[in-house]
Amino acid sequence: MNYYEVNFDGLVGPTHNYAGLSYGNVASKSNANKISNPKQAALQGLEKMWHLVQLGLHQGVVAPNARPDLITLRACGFTGSDSAVISKAAKVQPQLLKACYSASSMWTANAATVSPSCDSVDGKLHITPANLNNKLHRAIEAPQTSQILKAMFSDPDFFSHHDALPQHPLYGDEGAANYTRLADSYGHQGLALFVYGEDAHTQVKPQLFPARQTRQASEAVARSHQLDPQHTLFIQQNPEVIDQGVFHNDVIAIGNENVFLFHEQAFYQQQSVIEQIKAGYQGDRPLHLIEVKNADISVEDAVKSYVFNSQLVSLPSGGMAVIAPGECQMVGKVEQYLSALCQASNPVSEVIYMDLKQSMQNGGGPACLRLRVTLSEQELSAVNQSCLLNQRLYDQLRNWINTHYRDRLSEADLADPGLMTECQTALDELTTILNLGSVYSFQQA
Repeated sequence: MNYYEVNFDGLVGPTHNYAGLSYGNVASKSNANKISNPKQAALQGLEKMWHLVQLGLHQGVVAPNARPDLITLRACGFTGSDSAVISKAAKVQPQLLKACYSASSMWTANAATVSPSCDSVDGKLHITPANLNNKLHRAIEAPQTSQILKAMFSDPDFFSHHDALPQHPLYGDEGAANYTRLADSYGHQGLALFVYGEDAHTQVKPQLFPARQTRQASEAVARSHQLDPQHTLFIQQNPEVIDQGVFHNDVIAIGNENVFLFHEQAFYQQQSVIEQIKAGYQGDRPLHLIEVKNADISVEDAVKSYVFNSQLVSLPSGGMAVIAPGECQMVGKVEQYLSALCQASNPVSEVIYMDLKQSMQNGGGPACLRLRVTLSEQELSAVNQSCLLNQRLYDQLRNWINTHYRDRLSEADLADPGLMTECQTALDELTTILNLGSVYSFQQA
């Protein structure tokens, strides 16, 4: 049976704004309070998805969380009508209102960790939504993200859904941004790499920025997903690069099938990590471990360009392509490295640059925008077909974005209850387009 890796990209929500909420994310903080363009952001993301379809790949779409999050605002003591809640919060707790308006669910690499059926003991695909408890604006996502994923992967014969881990720092879980799977091919038993920033039992941790993923969280997910310990590695990220703005592993490393591209400073005790990966990988095709030297791309340039936050995809025609943010072309050494990578002896044969400036300015590149899901043919058929991108859905979504999204959004606009009404109208229509049912609380009132 054929297996495919399907990228499920988050649709950028209509409240995309630059609030600078993510401490430890250099781009997010440096662009705080700039004027955003939600319409352009959503269209840029959609164009990336469509480009992958045109390459012959399967591509899915994930609906955004509803914003503003009125449930959180009410839980924090704001009462009255929905409009009154927005107005009161804007005056008394503007930072909380910004968190409740965040469109950060667009970065579906953090939505969940997904383990394929060919890796699990029970032969089912396992999904655990990330609790994202390090940041308030993200910690409120898990319940709704879980509902949306259940509406997309609803068949219990194929898909097993788990609750998010406990909302406690010991179990900080940031999802697939810290998970990589290496395999001879998508349908073969893979080597699961869980990368964490901090282990409660050691003192090895960053000093400036938080380590958002814990070893304890990674181990809990692996247990729930019934992964074979012989095919699972827990690897610590280098705390020194976390303090330089590498807040997730997918900002410093990327893997696909039998290729793993990573910076020479990516991991703690890196030589030992490399040996563990070599010992754990199984397959007929050779494993390509490509260590990028600091002399070729510095950590600073990696963070500036998000080169490791590119997507690495297997092309139906053979070889692999790097789907890179256009910012990589603005850093000479990065563009030179990617060009040389395609000429070297490895499966990477092409680099495709995409314009994702709106997302990049908020701290998320191509890899942040997608959740990777390995599916058999049967499992792919069991997915909600309305969420798989084709020409018809692409046209529908373009029209939907152009109809409902603003092309300018400032912090002051968040105090306008009219924005809430616009968003609810848009998302109500989207659930019909994607055949999700009433996944939003405002639809259930």
